[in-house]
Amino acid sequence: MRERIVRAIDRDADEQTLRDTLRQQPDNVDAAIPLARALLGRRSPDDALEVLDALLLVVPGDLRALNAKGVVLDHEGRHREAQALYRQALETAPANAMLRNNLKLSLALESKTESGNTDPRPLTDGRQALARSR
Repeated sequence: MRERIVRAIDRDADEQTLRDTLRQQPDNVDAAIPLARALLGRRSPDDALEVLDALLLVVPGDLRALNAKGVVLDHEGRHREAQALYRQALETAPANAMLRNNLKLSLALESKTESGNTDPRPLTDGRQALARSR
């Protein structure tokens, strides 16, 4: 029990540190993506999208930010929106393996969702989902 409390406090402190960093440096992709990952892990996808949207206002077209937002959208079952972001990023970096793989995965998830073979939100752990965004 004590260990769980310590982890929760550490997590909150880490999130606050990341938020503070983003307040001072709104273009800090290295702070925004881990914050979005933490928020998704806490089952706060809307908050994660808000962080990534704010980042994309400051650094539009950033490949890592586009990819991270795509991952969150895929996590939420919003595959077509995610695919649009992957494709936008691929216009800039067509050989980027991470983006190509995430686009393929998104297409597969969409296909399974449409055929009724799986839950539209197959990834329940935000840390797993945003691990694809590294």
